Amino acid sequence: MKIAVLPNLTKTDAAFHTTRILKKLLALGAQPLMLGKDRPLFGDLALYHESSAALLTACDVVIAVGGDGTIIRAAKEAMQFDRPVLGINVGRLGFVAGLETDELDRLKNLIEGKFILDERMVLKAELDCDGLQRQYYALNDAVIARGALSRILDLEVLFNETIVCDYRADGLILSTPTGSTAYSLSAGGPVIDPSMKCILLSPICPHSLMTRTVVFGEASKLKVRVNSSGNESEAFLTIDGEISISLKDFNSYIHFEKAPQTAKIIKLKNTNFYEIVNNKLAERRA
Repeated sequence: MKIAVLPNLTKTDAAFHTTRILKKLLALGAQPLMLGKDRPLFGDLALYHESSAALLTACDVVIAVGGDGTIIRAAKEAMQFDRPVLGINVGRLGFVAGLETDELDRLKNLIEGKFILDERMVLKAELDCDGLQRQYYALNDAVIARGALSRILDLEVLFNETIVCDYRADGLILSTPTGSTAYSLSAGGPVIDPSMKCILLSPICPHSLMTRTVVFGEASKLKVRVNSSGNESEAFLTIDGEISISLKDFNSYIHFEKAPQTAKIIKLKNTNFYEIVNNKLAERRA
């Protein structure tokens, strides 16, 4: 089995744990693959490819070493090549991770094919910028929010061409079930089992009686527009906390719907989603 290993080396101890993972995979008879930029740190422990596309084409499985952000980024890249991802947590919470660093003996089950493949819904955001259609994919959420010094936003939301609500708020969170335990949860949204297929819409600090999260079915097509006429507010669209697009002078709708692809997440343990939520949120309280 050829396994692409994608570590976030900015994380504390990530290089140390990545070395442990590579040695474990070799001992189990697997062939680790990495990007060429990682060669100075890991040397003969892996074979190397110079591009992500070449790496993901060559591998059977991806292991992402880092926190939730690292795992989500890897899952979206791997999704384009129909490759499953195992997350190994060296971050703080690790809701999406399949293993902790003290559980590497379970990698034997990965090599033997003894794992569960958890297919997660992905949200697609599409907008027209300067005549070009741009598409972005979110495994957690897409957030429309005001800039640091701007005023409250006026936001119009349409569901299948029907107006749902006009919000006055600091922003809106459009979340997948996977993202229901992220920013959406902080905004008062519900916890949704990630095996479900739906889109959550949560206002951020709304100046309105309409403060509840709205849950839309998987076939829903949503459109959101920031109404900037006479309003000096500047807004940004942020995808999974890593890509930010300025919506200044952007008066068109942003389209949101379920993506045709799914992100494939590997589970090596029998723990259910609610056990993970309880354990991780208990860690946050500690």
